Amino acid sequence: MARRFRGSETFKVDAKGRVSIPASFRRVIEAGDPDWQPGARPQIVIVYGGAERKFLEVFTMEAIYEIDEQIDAMQRGSVARAEIEELMYAQSHQTDIDGDGRLVLPQKLREKIGLKAEAFFASAGTSFKIWDPEAYEAEQNALASERATERPERYDPLVNLPKIGGA
Repeated sequence: MARRFRGSETFKVDAKGRVSIPASFRRVIEAGDPDWQPGARPQIVIVYGGAERKFLEVFTMEAIYEIDEQIDAMQRGSVARAEIEELMYAQSHQTDIDGDGRLVLPQKLREKIGLKAEAFFASAGTSFKIWDPEAYEAEQNALASERATERPERYDPLVNLPKIGGA
């Protein structure tokens, strides 16, 4: 099983679009790149998606290879496969992490999500998302309001986890 991204942090973005990646995230990126060796630059894929995405989603190479296998298993010519191929291939950017643990975000990607002076990194297990901090806060507030009307008081999302093994 692949290592998971955990936690969240905010980092400054410089004028060239360089932003440091949380150190714990770097270890997962390195472990998730089968071609990586100490001293080399680990590879990642940034999915920027369509207009509805307000964030950049970053995947390790291992996670991308798993997604590629899943896409290959889909029916060729299907609408569902075409939609996922558009997202994962046409609306993505493969890059690497520099020797100082920084990621260079192209201007096109920064503009897409309105990234200015800071980037908020939010882990999502097998990937992590990069948000403009204000957009992330607004999205979380909207989700909290929406969920509050649908869920009982003191709701615990862990109740949704499936049982593993026996009873």
